[in-house]
Amino acid sequence: MQLPHGAHVAVADGNRFVLFRNDGDADLINLVDAASPEVDAGNRGGAKPEPRDLDERGHAAGVAALLNKRILDNEIEKLLVIADPHTLGVMRGHYHRELEKRLVGELAKTLTNADTAQIEQAIGAA
Repeated sequence: MQLPHGAHVAVADGNRFVLFRNDGDADLINLVDAASPEVDAGNRGGAKPEPRDLDERGHAAGVAALLNKRILDNEIEKLLVIADPHTLGVMRGHYHRELEKRLVGELAKTLTNADTAQIEQAIGAA
């Protein structure tokens, strides 16, 4: 997959969230500015799942809310989301329409514990 210069990459799972920006070009990805923004995990949704699942759902919904806000504040122009399949499914249910318009792709992979080079490689191989 090619990733446009300046595109943001959100890497998430049910417990962790890291945000990068592509400082390279579409062909040579160079992720920088890794940050772990504070996520409000209060929106747990769902009806009687296990407490751990509620926490993970809340975190995924919180990540989507944070990304929605940054999109609406024009802090993110283009976005790639990388998350495990369960987290990605929860996040999709919370995407704002504007986020959907600016989404350049999604990868259903667990990469929150991967280093930057591994994430760049996964994007390039997609």
